[in-house]
Amino acid sequence: MKTLQLPSGRNLPILGQGTWRMGEKASQKQAEIEALRLGIDLGMTLIDTAEMYGEGGAEKVVAEAISGRREEVFLVSKFYPYNASYQGVINACHRSLSRLKTDYIDLYLLHWRGSIPLSETLKGLQHLKQVGKILDYGVSNFDVDDMEEALSLPGGDKIATNQVLYNLMHRGIEWDLLPWCKERNIPIMAYSPVEVRAFVNHPELTAIASQHNATPTQIALQWLLRQDNIISIPKATNLNHVRENRAALDLNLTPEDIETINRIFPPPNRKQTLAMR
Repeated sequence: MKTLQLPSGRNLPILGQGTWRMGEKASQKQAEIEALRLGIDLGMTLIDTAEMYGEGGAEKVVAEAISGRREEVFLVSKFYPYNASYQGVINACHRSLSRLKTDYIDLYLLHWRGSIPLSETLKGLQHLKQVGKILDYGVSNFDVDDMEEALSLPGGDKIATNQVLYNLMHRGIEWDLLPWCKERNIPIMAYSPVEVRAFVNHPELTAIASQHNATPTQIALQWLLRQDNIISIPKATNLNHVRENRAALDLNLTPEDIETINRIFPPPNRKQTLAMR
């Protein structure tokens, strides 16, 4: 598995597993656990979750999936903006640690920006890192102005990543945020990297996929995986989809493929509002 280095020097896989919408239905729990375990077996040892997902339910699913294999996994979780005060982030982390049944989180992110001053959030994150409850911290859904403010504050220089919506349908960050982060060696973690409904029956994407004996969603995922400074975290609960995600890493898009993709899904030609979901 190809890895990418965080500013702290720690490495993580460029292809991981998302857990959004997991932990919401008891009937799906075992399938979710099995999917995550298969992903780990295939080298997708980065698992991204959040206290918001299933109101902690996804973290509980992850706990079962990584039971006995914690040292193999690079664990990411996120906290609500209303828990972003100094004491709030400390308390939220302890609750997540309890649900995840682990002593530490590899990377802990502010899910999106709220009304609590970033200086207070960073102070809490620095404390958690100092006492070993988290190994790195970062942010999610931050645009350039948010990143500039965060990096100007004490502890802001230790921000390890910015997790944002990025895929072929949402390329707005290429105008400014992506180059800004790349210049500062801050990796982008792309959530929702595959728009399944938009891609699966897309005729031109299907044509490219057929040339590679792949699916349109694999082509869309490989388009991200081929880029520098990008980590992708697709979510899958179907075992075949987990295998397809991993196989996307082995595809090689041609310059002609990229030219076609850029024509179908053009890059931005102006500043765009940061896309979120």
